[in-house]
Amino acid sequence: MFQRFRHITALAAAIAAVQLLTAATGKEFFLTQLTMAGYYTLVIIGLCLLMGYAGQISLGHAGFFAIGGYTSAVLTTVDLSAWKAAPAISLLAKSGILTGRADLYGGQILTVHPWAAFLCALCITIVVAFLIGVPVLKLKGHYLAMATLGFGTIIYSVVLATSRFGAADGISSVPAFPLLPGLAVTGGSSQRVANYYFAWLLVTVGMLLLINLIHSRVGRALRSIHGAEDAAGAMGVDAARYKLNTFILSAVYAAVAGVFLTHYNGGIGPSEASIMKSVRYVAIVAVGGMGSLWGTLIMSAVLNFLSLRGYFGTFDDAVFGSILIAVMLFSPEGVLKLDIRSLVGRWIRTDRKAGA
Repeated sequence: MFQRFRHITALAAAIAAVQLLTAATGKEFFLTQLTMAGYYTLVIIGLCLLMGYAGQISLGHAGFFAIGGYTSAVLTTVDLSAWKAAPAISLLAKSGILTGRADLYGGQILTVHPWAAFLCALCITIVVAFLIGVPVLKLKGHYLAMATLGFGTIIYSVVLATSRFGAADGISSVPAFPLLPGLAVTGGSSQRVANYYFAWLLVTVGMLLLINLIHSRVGRALRSIHGAEDAAGAMGVDAARYKLNTFILSAVYAAVAGVFLTHYNGGIGPSEASIMKSVRYVAIVAVGGMGSLWGTLIMSAVLNFLSLRGYFGTFDDAVFGSILIAVMLFSPEGVLKLDIRSLVGRWIRTDRKAGA
């Protein structure tokens, strides 16, 4: 009975989340928050792969999000018009890597094309993730968490203290991302519905890739590493390589979300690299279930939407902290796997002991 109730609860939560996402497409004041929630969800499902299947905790994923967003923002807002006569700049302009666009004052500037900036952001993210992952992933448990926390702190300090990154103000005037003729990633009201569908299409593609991955030989290797790394190594599984590749893939998911959300919002600020952002990502993975991509997807969509709508007010970070504590106490495998029977039994035993 309780097992059936648990499955019905999970199904009801999934249906409610889907209805929330699809019904809101006709209400423009929901679309912005739902679109942003989609990009944040892309970060979180990538982190779910790293934590739930490879067993590696990361408190620095906001740093990878910021690397993607800030790289694209800097490259697409820098003005190279003063050097357009230089042979290298001229060659890049002819090849389409550089493009001209109007600035806020109606003048023409020469900047990096958003697609070229996107590729640069991914390359930089892969290099940074590799350089960080090789030494850091040799650590385990809270040592790994502290190391990734240190990485996130470094990225936050760099973007906050560097004038080229806008310091505390961040970078603004980031152009829309051209996807197809007539369709661009922008927060403008004229394309809200199209951008909403694009954000969740990106999440869908990301989910399909991860689902195929976890049901492949790679997924079985990751689960064996999570369960018993030494035993997996004894069976011939290259644990170090699998953990590093998973870490890089998870970082790429965060960078892709950072790029597109930056262009959608028209800018990025240092708050996107803050430690609380990383803690929030980890909290949502824990709430959805570290080994459940679907649970993480649903809870990310719901919690990010409620947070972006401002329902938690000034207690936003406190709410996520409280949720994380409650989940760890009562349902470590996620709220969708909450065992009502054991929870009620625990309360009854506690009451009996108190009465005795």
